[in-house]
Amino acid sequence: MALPNKNEHYKDKTYWNKRYTTEESYDWFAKYSAFRCHILTTVKKDDRILMLGCGNSSLSEEMYADGFTKITNIDYSPAVIENMRERCCKLSHMDWQVMDITDLQFDNGTFEVVIEKGTLDAMLVSENDPWNISAEGEEMINKILGQVSSVLRPGGRFISITFAQPHFRKPLYAQRRWHWSLETRTFGDGFEYFVYVMVKGGELTTADVTMMSQRNRRHHRPVSPATIDSDDENFLLTNLECVSD
Repeated sequence: MALPNKNEHYKDKTYWNKRYTTEESYDWFAKYSAFRCHILTTVKKDDRILMLGCGNSSLSEEMYADGFTKITNIDYSPAVIENMRERCCKLSHMDWQVMDITDLQFDNGTFEVVIEKGTLDAMLVSENDPWNISAEGEEMINKILGQVSSVLRPGGRFISITFAQPHFRKPLYAQRRWHWSLETRTFGDGFEYFVYVMVKGGELTTADVTMMSQRNRRHHRPVSPATIDSDDENFLLTNLECVSD
């Protein structure tokens, strides 16, 4: 695997197209088996599922084998979509489309489930301070979340799998304008990963509403300069460990 010279290149389509020409498969964080229990309790076998930024992960294939066959996979890299379409040609109900997650081309209420695993982490890789996301970064994420909310049908679920801890990620997810509830789950041995489950039409808890009202009063917390230029594949993990309480 060819790692980029700078972490910001994880947002670069050219980098991913080049990487996907030689890399067969890569799963961020963990394989499906590690968080399968959360999928089984949240997703129905006949749900229409949208996989955001699918990459060359085996997640969709493993879910398909587990009975979740109505999966639409999108990625902005033509190279990986072509490779995955060929790799999964025998999975007849699986769909693969070249699409940017900041510009979803689906009608409102198309899906019962939207899943992302590490995609939003990659989108936020150039943020130096996870306590205080830049205006540009927040605008981008808000654009994505607004579209996710729109393509979900009432009662639909958005599942976000990440190692971004609640004090970093919940301020983005726990907003009334998305019209969903928010639940935080965890999995992992040795290091804890997070599964955020949002249900369209649900209500935020009082604690989450209070957190959002206090958000603007949060103090800026500096990130160690030594972590900002780390170009390990676990770049975000390194950064989050440095600033977590």
